[in-house]
Amino acid sequence: MPKYVDDVFHALADPSRRRMVERLAAGPATVSELARPLPMSMPAVVQHLRILQDSGLVRSSKTGRVRTCELDREVLDAAESWFAAQRRVWDQRLDDLGEYLSSTDHEQGRRR
Repeated sequence: MPKYVDDVFHALADPSRRRMVERLAAGPATVSELARPLPMSMPAVVQHLRILQDSGLVRSSKTGRVRTCELDREVLDAAESWFAAQRRVWDQRLDDLGEYLSSTDHEQGRRR
């Protein structure tokens, strides 16, 4: 598994961080805007944002005293590509299993 996928899984493991990512999917937001609906202190919000930034999912910029965050869609797209590849592998495996079970059922029917 690529390292970035581990980082993304870790970042998205927490429900508060998932809420932040969901909010940022709608567009950039200030740290205060991200913190407002969350039942935690500002330092806790900043810690969660640091994890999101370390994973590459979120980047931020500061203008004056206001820090604005936005989603890095390239990292999200890369993680989504990994998921899609895994889905293709498992879809093929399940298709192969279905074919095997069908052929086994068919063989069992001929023996009776």
